[in-house]
Amino acid sequence: MQVTETLNDGLKRGYTITVTATELEAKVTEKLMEAAPEVEMKGFRKGKVPMALLRKQYGARILGDAMQEAIDSAMRDLLTSSGDRPAMQPKVEMVDGENWKEGQDFTVSVAYERLPEIPGIELGGITLERVVVKADDAAITEALEGLAKNAQIFEDRKKGAKAKDGDQVVIDFKGSVDGEAFEGGAAEDYPLVLGSNSFIPGFEAQLVGVKAGDEVSVNVSFPENYGAQHLAGKAAVFACTVKAVRAPKTAEINDELAKRFGAEDLAALKAQVAERLEAEYAGASRAILKRALLDQLDAQVKFDLPPSLVAAEAGQIAHTLWHEDHPEDHGHNHDAIEPSEEHLKLAERRVRLGLLLAELGRTEKVEVSDAEMTQAILAQAREYPGQERAFFEYVQKNAQVQQQIRAPLFEDKVIDFIVAGVTVSDKVMTKLELEAAVEALDEL
Repeated sequence: MQVTETLNDGLKRGYTITVTATELEAKVTEKLMEAAPEVEMKGFRKGKVPMALLRKQYGARILGDAMQEAIDSAMRDLLTSSGDRPAMQPKVEMVDGENWKEGQDFTVSVAYERLPEIPGIELGGITLERVVVKADDAAITEALEGLAKNAQIFEDRKKGAKAKDGDQVVIDFKGSVDGEAFEGGAAEDYPLVLGSNSFIPGFEAQLVGVKAGDEVSVNVSFPENYGAQHLAGKAAVFACTVKAVRAPKTAEINDELAKRFGAEDLAALKAQVAERLEAEYAGASRAILKRALLDQLDAQVKFDLPPSLVAAEAGQIAHTLWHEDHPEDHGHNHDAIEPSEEHLKLAERRVRLGLLLAELGRTEKVEVSDAEMTQAILAQAREYPGQERAFFEYVQKNAQVQQQIRAPLFEDKVIDFIVAGVTVSDKVMTKLELEAAVEALDEL
């Protein structure tokens, strides 16, 4: 086997690997001999099939396996001897392609970008501020008012009163398309809050002004992108009977409200709210601390970046931002999105910091435990009520998804490692100052 370097330019590397016909034949023979004791074939006892017949029957498949093993072995030796770690999967191609014939030497070309040498971090020069915000009485009261609003109740309006936007109407309804009822288009005693936009666009507006006892025909059209394709874009009529009109009433902030949210009394609910608020503040504080740390690391450490990683990251950034600007487009049947200079600059920062944190985590033996992974998977599974088990099994079988879950956990642990080794001072802020600091992060 012969390995020849064809490219050495910055982080780019290229090689040709040639496996002689003799080496390949020896590999094929070796694999046939390994398999021979277990092969059964009509007319022969197990393990007694002649080599020539084995070669005729299985030779083509084993030849392919032998070629792949030879390439894999050569790649392992090459990377071991060079010390290179490819930034992405190496590109491997047969040089002779379709012209290669069995019995000939075969050559493949290998191209990749290696990960750069990453300098160490001088933690001693990094200083950080940790924002500390306490949940004051005003914030707790604001949160309680929000709970009370969400816990609002509805009381019957006076007989003959007309429904207003924000009222709850209790209705029976039956929907039809072209005079035919459709599945899921009927309900009884349905409590609908007008203005909640929980029904088809235009439905709720036609019930403003109705009274208890009214019978109303609501004419609407299903959206073109409606989930049920057989109804998408179709005109529909809903025959509605109004059974009650109720006005909203905000719940009072008292022990009764506390019990509705599982607390023993109002004092206990206030304590729970304060704890939740301070947990939210701590999360925002960590985001500010992390950004400040990454800014300092980005300014401190510079090294060459693999162009393929930067290009891939810039493409992902451009694609994500395009969809944020076009929320109505949920598919990917759009023109190619060219990354801008701004996208490339952001991609370079992300790749640089990602490689830096990954290298630090590797050298310091930072690991995400199985228990931490399980906890993270379960947390994501709760976002799919009723399908938690299916989601968990899906993740277990999908290495790429596992990596997507593991990566932010690993990054956070590396961040924690760095923070533990630098100078950190606390800075007390108000809630408004914290919100302004978080908004500033989005502007950068």
